[in-house]
Amino acid sequence: MESDGEEEEAATPGPTTPAPAGGRLKGCPELSVDCDTREMTKTAAWSVSSCKPGNGVSSLRDNSLDTYWQSDGAQPHLVNIQFQKKVQLQLVVLYVDFKLDESYTPSKISIRAGDGFHNLKEIKTVDLLKPVGWVHVSLSGTDPRETFIHTFMLQIAVLANHLNGRDTHVRQIKIYGPRPNHVPHQPFHFTSRECIMYSTVR
Repeated sequence: MESDGEEEEAATPGPTTPAPAGGRLKGCPELSVDCDTREMTKTAAWSVSSCKPGNGVSSLRDNSLDTYWQSDGAQPHLVNIQFQKKVQLQLVVLYVDFKLDESYTPSKISIRAGDGFHNLKEIKTVDLLKPVGWVHVSLSGTDPRETFIHTFMLQIAVLANHLNGRDTHVRQIKIYGPRPNHVPHQPFHFTSRECIMYSTVR
């Protein structure tokens, strides 16, 4: 198991990516997420079910679209992300490229969550249609009030590849959760010292 020590990234504001007809995702060229979210995996421990030498966890987290994780075993191919404490998660974003990777490109992905390997439950399954770019998978539930999940562990499982491919390529994975409010019980997100000073009644 490898730990990821990258610095927390600021989310780049952008529009929500609509799903194509039929619910099959194609990807988009730009990484665009809500400005009220942040990347959550600074202190997470990452592991994969298998990998080719030189194409492991670090290739998923190096911010390069030229590198990739390549599995080396039977399906499903798994990426496991374990957190030190229970966290709120609302979006998984993967970069995949059918034009470059062809039969190595995922066509069906399952996302599971739980306290650990012993009690993971599937929360989302998505089909990909020759995706090129960033694929955004929301973790929100069917109830509009369920905008995130609360979990110790997330698992991303590649269930199938295009053209019946055996192993898979995923070039990047990012996981976002809601940005914490700087002022408890305050509906607005003040960031400057002056605003925070005047936002409470003494």
